[in-house]
Amino acid sequence: MKNTVTIKDVAKKAGVSISTVSRVINDSKPVTDEIKQKVLQVIEETGYVPNPLARSLVTKRSQLIGVVVPEVSDSFVSEILNGIEEIARMYDYDILLSNTYSDKEQEMKSINLLRAKQIEGMVMISWNLEEDHVDFIKKCGIPTTYISKTAREFDVPTVSVNNESATYDMTKHLIEKGHKKIALVMTSPADTALEMERLSGYKRALLESNIEYNESLIRYADVDYAKGYEAATSILEGDIIPDAIFVTGDEAAVGAINAAFDKGYNVPDDISVAGFNDVKIAKVYRPKLTTVHQPLYDMGAVAIRMVIKMIKGEEVEEKKVELPHRIEDRDSVKNR
Repeated sequence: MKNTVTIKDVAKKAGVSISTVSRVINDSKPVTDEIKQKVLQVIEETGYVPNPLARSLVTKRSQLIGVVVPEVSDSFVSEILNGIEEIARMYDYDILLSNTYSDKEQEMKSINLLRAKQIEGMVMISWNLEEDHVDFIKKCGIPTTYISKTAREFDVPTVSVNNESATYDMTKHLIEKGHKKIALVMTSPADTALEMERLSGYKRALLESNIEYNESLIRYADVDYAKGYEAATSILEGDIIPDAIFVTGDEAAVGAINAAFDKGYNVPDDISVAGFNDVKIAKVYRPKLTTVHQPLYDMGAVAIRMVIKMIKGEEVEEKKVELPHRIEDRDSVKNR
């Protein structure tokens, strides 16, 4: 049933002025403990819910933080959101979520919409952050932290892992397991800083083990299952059959596993497959996926904490935060 209790009703029942009730709700000016407890008791008895818009006009604070995501159902995004929401709640902020389906025009519209809702800060998650986004957000003056594979190309607060090191570590792990013909499937054909870092880590691991780099074992795909399947199929139809396929996305890695099975290869007996991110599918698919664990929950938690610090005018000690990764060794990779 709709709550019809107003601030006027609370003031009348408590025997105080409307402005006194407002002071108690918004903690804007001091009142005696006796009056404060009396007002709070009446609020509890009546079930009065303050109007958030009216409250924001008094406090000049909306307690809202916007979150722009490319695909809310994506496992990578959803695990980051868990961290964002929990930390926001801890600091008494509410989240306004905007799903853009990776469409640049929709991303710009979402930023404008959230701005109209008087958000105090924002976390921008984007597969492909562009200069237009960064310039517009800066002009709007919205304190923002970015999580994006291309965010490192801009002078903005970001949260990520060291992708060069992470790719090196997984390639080295595969080599130590006895693999020499290691295919690498990355997420973008564009020369982004992310892909250059990942390719650099892969090459460094090969070089240290005196394994020749072979361009024919490199493919680019999207992060989804279908693209991973397609990329692995292309590799397995080539002249060199790898003994391991390293895919920089878990869902795409699952696609690669099924492509290998459909081509008559067993995973991991014939071909090992490794992923990147360590989302839920990595733990439940069979064989369980050996993958690079990114602390996705922590990435969201750190990103929202950085935004809250900026909102409060506190110093953000580190602008580009790199969180630790680790190799999760499961069943999709075996010793040769």
